[in-house]
Amino acid sequence: MVIAGCFVAELVFARPVLSDLLGGLIPQTRIVTDPAMLYVAVGIIGATVMPHNLYLHSAIVQAKPFARTHAGRREAIRFAGIDSTIALSFALLVNAAILILAAATFHSQGKTEVAGLEEAYHLLSPMLGAPLAGTLFALALLAAGQNSSVTGTLAGQIVMEGFLSIRLPVWLRRIATRLAAIVPVVVTMALFSESATGQLLVLSQVVLSLQLPFAVIPLVNFTSDQRRMGAFANRSWLAAAAWIIAAVIVGLNLWLLAYSFL
Repeated sequence: MVIAGCFVAELVFARPVLSDLLGGLIPQTRIVTDPAMLYVAVGIIGATVMPHNLYLHSAIVQAKPFARTHAGRREAIRFAGIDSTIALSFALLVNAAILILAAATFHSQGKTEVAGLEEAYHLLSPMLGAPLAGTLFALALLAAGQNSSVTGTLAGQIVMEGFLSIRLPVWLRRIATRLAAIVPVVVTMALFSESATGQLLVLSQVVLSLQLPFAVIPLVNFTSDQRRMGAFANRSWLAAAAWIIAAVIVGLNLWLLAYSFL
């Protein structure tokens, strides 16, 4: 809510053109023909639907108390669907708000060279004429970092305990997961200065997208299998839509890899 509130305020300051905003929702062929645009688009997919959060949401369902009856399981699945939909919708809106803010503030005024977080922070307030713009941007980034740290730690715990059967003391698990998240960033900043953090951030989201099929495909397969799910299996139209989306994700990832290595 803090992140969303900050970016809503930023968009109020930026006053984007509504027709341009709606036009940006229409997919264009340039996304798959321009390697730079494809790189950012794949990163947005990874930042919105992070693979480790799929494991986390599945584990949350099991941890909640519900009646072990047909009606109880259906209710648990329904609320889990609402929970996941709200979380993913917030992620989508926040990622969209970042793009809209950059386009309305920098691109519309010819500042296309602004690519780093530190540049955006320093230029937002003077370009928008709003002293709070830079502060709100920094607050949103701080909240986003805390959010990703918490969900990443919880997801790591779920994977270690559920898939690898590794159970560590809470203090050791927290130290290990936080070091795994922080050390690469600190090393990168020490070697390449702050200017590399933005590139590292986008790269990390691209890596998440490349890992996404390994979570999505088993998820769609399991939830669509009536032998496993019984009456709770995905309906035919939902399973078909899920497989199409999974195919699109795989296709975009392969297309990006082809651009990168061929």
